[in-house]
Amino acid sequence: MRVGHGYDVHAFGPGEHMTLGGVRIASDQGVVAHSDGDVLIHALCDALLGAAGLGDIGQWFPDSDSAHAGQDSRIFLAQVMQEIEAQGWSVANMDATLIAEAPKLAAHVPAMRETLAAALRVAIEQVNIKATTHEGLGALGRAEGLAAHVVVLLETRS
Repeated sequence: MRVGHGYDVHAFGPGEHMTLGGVRIASDQGVVAHSDGDVLIHALCDALLGAAGLGDIGQWFPDSDSAHAGQDSRIFLAQVMQEIEAQGWSVANMDATLIAEAPKLAAHVPAMRETLAAALRVAIEQVNIKATTHEGLGALGRAEGLAAHVVVLLETRS
């Protein structure tokens, strides 16, 4: 078994929506990012890569590569999962915490869990997502952006 942790943060910017966990969420702002700015999937990719000892998302999908501009982060996750499985690993479980003052995310968590469970090829019970605020503290608390922490457990495939 191997444990991996991922973290990602993006500032808010102009826009009418954001994407989290592969789910499009209506919002009065978007995120500033090279790809679609999905902090949850970016942190998940980092957790998976870290657990497998394969570096990080910036090494695999650098923001200096124009091919990734505006890209759907589910594509990143699919490529990471392909490599994880090629290395002989499968996902045992995933636990995530989203941190944002706004928009309210709780209503979107079931759709995120479904999307990520399918991408990770696990049962929905193996994917947990929590949403919280930063209690008004710091840049996240001032609603300048949002962040995600993700922990995954990998096990050898049977």
